[in-house]
Amino acid sequence: MMKLITKAKKGEYPEYAEMYMKLLSDDGLILKHLKDNFLMIKDFIYSLPEEKLLHRYEESKWSIKEILVHIIDDERIFSYRALRFARNEKLNLIGFDQDSYTIYSEADKRDLDNIFEEYEAVRNSTIALFNGLPEEAFDRMGHGTGTANDATVRALAYHIAGHELHHFNFIKENYL
Repeated sequence: MMKLITKAKKGEYPEYAEMYMKLLSDDGLILKHLKDNFLMIKDFIYSLPEEKLLHRYEESKWSIKEILVHIIDDERIFSYRALRFARNEKLNLIGFDQDSYTIYSEADKRDLDNIFEEYEAVRNSTIALFNGLPEEAFDRMGHGTGTANDATVRALAYHIAGHELHHFNFIKENYL
């Protein structure tokens, strides 16, 4: 059984994360959403022809495979932040350079099955992490690079889900 996690409110996450939060419902079923969305995205991506997975809508933009690996990287990083904040870590975290991560991922050289094997493992780990946290952990605020990146553990769960939806919507709007 997956626990209910109430949606984060403004002030629990950085301003930029509002674009992710607005994509999600207030029903508290964020862990179910994460599980269901993984399956929906996997089905959708596998329905695309292979050449579409390497397509870039502009020369300097990421391919669909690169976007998928970016989603995985982001989820790993934000789950780690959630773990640190849940355990009441007091040290600030540094950010990450998503463009550098994407270049060095070499995602376009990877087989789609391999990408989704990693995606599923990370997703299952994320769900297990949030499902196993004590209730009081969700209200803990952690510190990223400067106070502009402070977030609660609850907000990070919603960030992960909203970030994924943001990119899924972007793929449908710009790559197809």
